[in-house]
Amino acid sequence: MPQYRAVPVTLSAGERRTLKKRARGAKTAYRDWLRAQIVLAAARGRASARIAADLHVSVDTVRKWRDRFTARGLDGLKDLPRSGRPRRITALERAAVCALACQLPVTTGVPLSRWTAPELAAELVAQGLVSAISPSSVLRILAEHPIKPWQYQSWLFPRDPDFAARATVILDLYQGYYQGKRLHPGDRIVSVDAKPSIQARARCHATGPPGPGRPTRVEHEYDRAGALALLAALDVRTGKVFASCPQTTGIAPFMALMGQVMSHEPYASAPRVFVIVDNGSDHRGKKAAQRLRDAYPNAIMIHTPVHASWLNQVEIVFSIVQKKVISPNDFTSTAQLAATLLAFIDRYNQTARPFNWKFTAADLTGLLQRLSARDEPANLPEAA
Repeated sequence: MPQYRAVPVTLSAGERRTLKKRARGAKTAYRDWLRAQIVLAAARGRASARIAADLHVSVDTVRKWRDRFTARGLDGLKDLPRSGRPRRITALERAAVCALACQLPVTTGVPLSRWTAPELAAELVAQGLVSAISPSSVLRILAEHPIKPWQYQSWLFPRDPDFAARATVILDLYQGYYQGKRLHPGDRIVSVDAKPSIQARARCHATGPPGPGRPTRVEHEYDRAGALALLAALDVRTGKVFASCPQTTGIAPFMALMGQVMSHEPYASAPRVFVIVDNGSDHRGKKAAQRLRDAYPNAIMIHTPVHASWLNQVEIVFSIVQKKVISPNDFTSTAQLAATLLAFIDRYNQTARPFNWKFTAADLTGLLQRLSARDEPANLPEAA
């Protein structure tokens, strides 16, 4: 009987690095760890018998993986394809699972808002689409596509008939254009909005600091200490923010904030100051635009389309304030809340940078085309 002669193993730098990573990885599967150890030991010139003894495996196991690596490299350390147990769920039944998951329950007469795996399995059997199926099998089938009918995402279809035109004006401003012409060097763009009714919630027990293995502890119950609003104006080109904290929103607080902006340079002497606002009651419509123009002749008010405040960059500032200042909310009074908010704005302005806004008018056109292709409104049921 011919004697087995061990095949010498030579590793490249990349192969050695990959195998060492597998051998040292805390989450490496045992089979991958073992095969990496075998090949690394073989590359050091050790005999198969010694490797088998060190790793407590058979000599045949060592010979198999060193031979496969020599023949096919790292790919040789993978398991060969196996036939496995034949599928008990046919292709037609699998297609039925996906088809039902892609339908709303209400269209099939099931009183549910969305599907879950057990509900899908029960309905498949009830409709006679399958003879029997488990929820885990449903999950495996849906994971192949993937389909997750138990999740949902809220969205809002544009209803403003001039949505594209009005949104394009704002997106062009962010790109440095107005009415098809390049902005003048001295023109400014200010994004203005209000975050109303910020509550000062005094926690019933003091907030505890974090510790090893313990997060910050915030009492669930609180006493209401009043509410105020945060009005902010963001200079789109510099990232600087002007802010005030009135008790409520309204025309007077809005004009006071604009006075705070327009009384400073370079806004006071700028050729044009484009003021981007949403359709809030304190700056809605042509009257608000004319009121601002009467007070500051170089100011031009630009309204976002209805339900499109996401076009207003100051909303990003509000999200930062919410994360870094307001949550978790623990303020003993509105005075403390206002002082904290304004102090944060001063701190923010010390390192303020303009946002890297990448969404353009061309992107908007593509988005609206995709929404139109869905034709979602056409699928809504007609009113009785």
